[in-house]
Amino acid sequence: MVRGPGEVSVRLRVNGATRTMSVEPRVSLLDALRDRLELTGTKKGCNQGACGACTVWVDRRRVLACLTLAISCENREVATIEGLADGDTLHPMQQAFLDADAFQCGYCTPGQLMSAVALLAEGHAGDDAEIREWMSGNICRCAAYPHIRAAIRRVRDEQGSGDAAR
Repeated sequence: MVRGPGEVSVRLRVNGATRTMSVEPRVSLLDALRDRLELTGTKKGCNQGACGACTVWVDRRRVLACLTLAISCENREVATIEGLADGDTLHPMQQAFLDADAFQCGYCTPGQLMSAVALLAEGHAGDDAEIREWMSGNICRCAAYPHIRAAIRRVRDEQGSGDAAR
């Protein structure tokens, strides 16, 4: 692997596959995913940790990829929206978002989905107030919040509030 000046080799396990890349130590996980690994499903919204569009999982925990250094994820399990479906079979939350019309422009949808699946796995979907609180880090500029909550409730009710994350 050819490294540029000041770059280091980073090994990530992304969506089940080990990926090695050269990055500057200050490169965010978001930029590494999008620019180096061409996984563009994770969106760059505010790039300041305020909107949640870049939500991914690191070791099955929600993180804002724009505020996480790629190098800090060395040898850790990273999951992105590209890894949520099982081949051509949508994750139940993806299907629920479609059925509930839980997106408008769709820009925030990858981060919303990653947070929604994690929210269920964390056991934070007891009622709408709890869902609203635990999804509050994900902004939808189109205000599809009632539909997003409906999709989460649907999956919660179909699967229970246990481990919905794969």
